[in-house]
Amino acid sequence: MLTINEILDLNWDKVNKLMPIIVQDVFSNEILMHGYANKKSLLITLQKKKLTFFSRTKNRLWTKGETSKNYLKVIDIIPDCDQDSLLALVQAKGHTCHLNNKSCFKNKKNINVSFILELERILKYYKKNNNNSSYTSNLYKKGINKISQKVGEEAVELVISAINKDKTNILEECADLIYHILVLFSYTNIQFIDVIKILKKRNT
Repeated sequence: MLTINEILDLNWDKVNKLMPIIVQDVFSNEILMHGYANKKSLLITLQKKKLTFFSRTKNRLWTKGETSKNYLKVIDIIPDCDQDSLLALVQAKGHTCHLNNKSCFKNKKNINVSFILELERILKYYKKNNNNSSYTSNLYKKGINKISQKVGEEAVELVISAINKDKTNILEECADLIYHILVLFSYTNIQFIDVIKILKKRNT
């Protein structure tokens, strides 16, 4: 995270006192939005750990999510080599775009891990609000034994599909297995990103 001295040392004259910020989801690496900050907004960001901009249209400081409550929790802010632009790594709460999209840069062709994160948020909601008759809510009600059993059943069905070389069923059973693994993760307070961290560590 930037320190106060590092904020003051940025090349403010080059950018006419408004520093461009690219905002990136720390988990999925998806680019969420672009904005501008002045020194005061960055100091507020350090204090609140919520990304705060200077709005050129409103001509005032603006904390993302102050109306929608879809805040951007700041994990890190990194200056570029010329000290005239910033990369903000954030944990997004809800949709970032005012059009109710995850990102302001919508790319329908791009499929990435961000959907897994969205699914995790949905499962977290069902975990807290399991007073309905949905399949997911019923799984949570039955507890860890039933959830673990379903993971095992789906794994076996995937193996059978693979042995039968049925590509369609392999994909379907794999989707079922990943879903039930995510339910298991949610129940035990594990995040999918924790698995990614282990895979990255093994690949270094």
